[in-house]
Amino acid sequence: MTEQNKLTIDVVSDVVCPWCFLGMKRLENALASLPDIDAEVRWRPFQLDPTIPAEGKERKAYMLSKFNDEARLTQAHANLVSLGAIEGISFDFDAITVAPNTLDAHRVIRWAAASGAGVQDKLARALFSLYFEQGKNVGDHAVLIEAARQAGMDAAVVESLLATDSDRDEVTNEIVTASRMGITGVPCFLLDGKYAVMGAQESATLADAIRQVAAEKAAGEPTLN
Repeated sequence: MTEQNKLTIDVVSDVVCPWCFLGMKRLENALASLPDIDAEVRWRPFQLDPTIPAEGKERKAYMLSKFNDEARLTQAHANLVSLGAIEGISFDFDAITVAPNTLDAHRVIRWAAASGAGVQDKLARALFSLYFEQGKNVGDHAVLIEAARQAGMDAAVVESLLATDSDRDEVTNEIVTASRMGITGVPCFLLDGKYAVMGAQESATLADAIRQVAAEKAAGEPTLN
């Protein structure tokens, strides 16, 4: 595998964003169709609503306040359930009772990057599933610690760090940086730090973009911004 075939893919996302869960699955499918490209996927933080208190909010009331129409919310959920089924996701919106603040989840995801190859990816997958398929509160420290343990992290270390302010500022600064880059919605896929693909694009679209960036890198050409 040459250096030209190696790419970094930074996925800017929030663990309570259903489109980010879809985007994760579509990225997996895209990469599976590109066996000659060695992609390092890195998860970057974003908060859809950083104003949610640490204890979270009652989700149904919170979502209704955003949609202002129960019928619209029901339709949005139904659409996501249909799209999720295609990607192997079993969305269960009725099981979700808490709209959490996700800052602590992003802190754990950040620590996972230093915990070994594949650990961060495994943790991100687990948190999406816990929230959207099992209705778990991913703002709850106990849920985060157990998810970290199952992903291969040292649960005792995660528990001790969560009790502190470790990396709060770093995560917040990353989110601010994403906003300054013009990222106002997620998911956003940053390919080799040069080319951005916005939204939960179809797997084929993501694969084409990745293939293009890899080809331009191999040819030594500047990638389009």
